[in-house]
Amino acid sequence: MSKKEIKKNLVFKNRKAFHDYEILDTLEVGVVLEGSEVKAAREGRVNLKDTHVRIIKNEVFVLNMHITHLSTTHSTYRPDERRARKLLLHRKEIDKLYSKVTKDGITLVPLKLYFNSKNMIKMQIATARGKKLHDKREDLKQKTMQRDAQQALKNH
Repeated sequence: MSKKEIKKNLVFKNRKAFHDYEILDTLEVGVVLEGSEVKAAREGRVNLKDTHVRIIKNEVFVLNMHITHLSTTHSTYRPDERRARKLLLHRKEIDKLYSKVTKDGITLVPLKLYFNSKNMIKMQIATARGKKLHDKREDLKQKTMQRDAQQALKNH
């Protein structure tokens, strides 16, 4: 596989989201980034850990997403690595998400950041409900039971 193919399929996942939340519905959105941030994302310098999505003044932003600055970029302008980045959605979608968040107590969580087929950066966000501690423990038990069953089948 060439370097271009690897960079084309680059996906950054928020694994903690699946552990902490029960995912209800997903949505693909665009992300507003600076040019140097896109270059850094192509180099794999993105961290989605502890990121969250908020609706502020009828606009949707992803907060706390870390994109490390590249030292090879020639510009003197250096954007903040953890700045709020705007997400691109239609007005109807924003209104629908806002009603879900305010009425049902649902959280907006970023799941993954990736390059689509047109080589544009997209983010998959989800409406989610927080898990209780006992739910997390139950999920871990099921995961270990499945892993043990797979290994038992593999060994026989």
